[in-house]
Amino acid sequence: MTTEKKWADLSPEERREERFQRWLSPLGVPFSSSEAEKNYKARVTRFIKAIKLEGGTLKTVMYDYEELKRSWLKFLNDFEMDSFIGPGLVLPGKMLEMIDYKIQVWPGHGLADDIPSYQYIEGEYMRPHEYDALIKDPADYLLRTFLPRSVGAFEGFRKLGPLTPFIGIPVFYITQFSDPEIRASVQALLDAAEEGAKWQAAVMEVGLEFLKAGLPSIWGAFCGAPYDLVGDMLRGTRGIMTDMYKRPDKLHEAMERVASIVIDEAIGGATASGCPIIFMPLHKGTGGFMSNEQFESFYWPTLKKVMMGLINEGLVPMPYAGDMVF
Repeated sequence: MTTEKKWADLSPEERREERFQRWLSPLGVPFSSSEAEKNYKARVTRFIKAIKLEGGTLKTVMYDYEELKRSWLKFLNDFEMDSFIGPGLVLPGKMLEMIDYKIQVWPGHGLADDIPSYQYIEGEYMRPHEYDALIKDPADYLLRTFLPRSVGAFEGFRKLGPLTPFIGIPVFYITQFSDPEIRASVQALLDAAEEGAKWQAAVMEVGLEFLKAGLPSIWGAFCGAPYDLVGDMLRGTRGIMTDMYKRPDKLHEAMERVASIVIDEAIGGATASGCPIIFMPLHKGTGGFMSNEQFESFYWPTLKKVMMGLINEGLVPMPYAGDMVF
């Protein structure tokens, strides 16, 4: 300990530095060799550098794409890694504001500026009686019903006719876009797309720099369990848990319908990226959400279907059950 000050007189930052030094040079440890001691110090130094990565916040990199690139590339230069995860899940805050995204709040938009994660705002964005519409035509249902409820910029699309008309003559479908509310939604999406393109360019630049440095991405695409997708986004936790009792057949049918879509999207993402690993964050299948019997009936069958669909395409599922903080 420093002789200039007693422990009680040290600031929190000084105390932390003192503890770092003790950690870096442990007293009384008989290292087996000088090489072992060297490796120990190098590993602890990496930990300390990671802990000291201060000054930036999630809000900062959500709104400042240059800072997003700087932060990720600094990490590339400061640490010896075997692989990398790009900033593709650090969503563009300005774009989310432009489209009036309702399913999440984030630092600076519903949360304090220094909060290090997003927060879901669950709701029954799909009503119980709408299972049939989802099952019949998922794309049409999502465009005309789900998105207008969950994303303000899509509000005008509630006035659109069916996305898949019986007769494939485009004139009548296109004419709908003369409606002022539909036009306003289209313009809002075009404006947001420009912002999204700036963010995407930054994300892709970071990924390319990591690849050029010889670091492979740890996953090529991500997907999830059909039960989670219905529960997280459409019905909410309370809604889907109720559905297990009140409308189990419709829930099963919807999850089967969603499973094939999930597989196709993951295959497309992995093909584009070149990495065969599919990251699968799992949310609602733990014991706190359902019994073992419910897991076997509602969660596992379609999760297994997705995983086998990926495996059959030569892809490598990487399920993850736990908390995620970005």
